[in-house]
Amino acid sequence: MTKLLLSIHVLASILVVGPIAVAASMFPRYARQTAGEDGHSVGATVLLHRICSGYAIVGVAVPVFGIATGAQLGVLTDAWLLTSIVLTTIAAAILALAILPGQESMIESAAAAAADGTGAGTGDGADTKRAAARLAGLTGVFNLLWAVVVVLMIVRPGSTTGA
Repeated sequence: MTKLLLSIHVLASILVVGPIAVAASMFPRYARQTAGEDGHSVGATVLLHRICSGYAIVGVAVPVFGIATGAQLGVLTDAWLLTSIVLTTIAAAILALAILPGQESMIESAAAAAADGTGAGTGDGADTKRAAARLAGLTGVFNLLWAVVVVLMIVRPGSTTGA
């Protein structure tokens, strides 16, 4: 049972967190282009946001199967696992409370500018660039947190496996 849970946990991590990390990282670039007049960038930002938000919902499987695996292995109280849980919680909070709402706000701003005919490039282009830079930074922190969690999962400080 442990091997099955661990396999599902690792597969979910790769197939769910990976697309979020990539899509969220690409979003600021296309959002900056949206401030210009590239209609394809608007579509790209919407698609990237859908990927992030859709995979975020499915991403709940990663900690669920991780905790189930930890329980099977009897390591739920180990410092490396508790640290990983805390870092995962912080990463999830950054995604849910900052990245996804920030993406939505940028998409709405671009749609409003397009609807009133002013174009996003007049006046609020600097705001768009600042918002995109903020999102890029938040996404970098999100990705860094996941990288640390992966290292903790591999190294497992105090492990008797010799890894």
